[in-house]
Amino acid sequence: MPLPTFKIAFAALAATLLLSGAKVHAEDIDALPSSVTFVTSTGYWEEQAEAGTARAQAQKGYYKLVSIRQPDRTAKLYLQQIAATDAAPVVISSVEIEELNQLKPFVTDIRPESSSGATSQPGMFATVYLKTDPQAKDSESWTVMIDELGEMIVEKATN
Repeated sequence: MPLPTFKIAFAALAATLLLSGAKVHAEDIDALPSSVTFVTSTGYWEEQAEAGTARAQAQKGYYKLVSIRQPDRTAKLYLQQIAATDAAPVVISSVEIEELNQLKPFVTDIRPESSSGATSQPGMFATVYLKTDPQAKDSESWTVMIDELGEMIVEKATN
């Protein structure tokens, strides 16, 4: 059964509140659905302000990768583009990562390329660890990348 859109939006909002640095109250953390199993924020994007427009400055932000557990214990993965605004982070877009969702994955971890903060180049790189059989001993590694042009690339990791 597909996850209703409002639940995805709610999960995204709750995760954004938690990761935004906004003041979090006990009821905020309790509002985060228990079906959200992994969230990682990584990379960055920047949209240049167009000359002659009313927009005074460039819009910029980061990416967020979210795993949501489904009733059958598999996961659905979503990539979000988040705008970093003065008031609070704002979700610009949320898309399913079809290449991974078609595998009906059991996600065991999601890791950013680096835990040392912002990268020097636009884009994103994260590794999703998953099993297609919950009884499998080892997880497979898949990479989710956003290149400097904003194109998403999903592929099985190679060593």
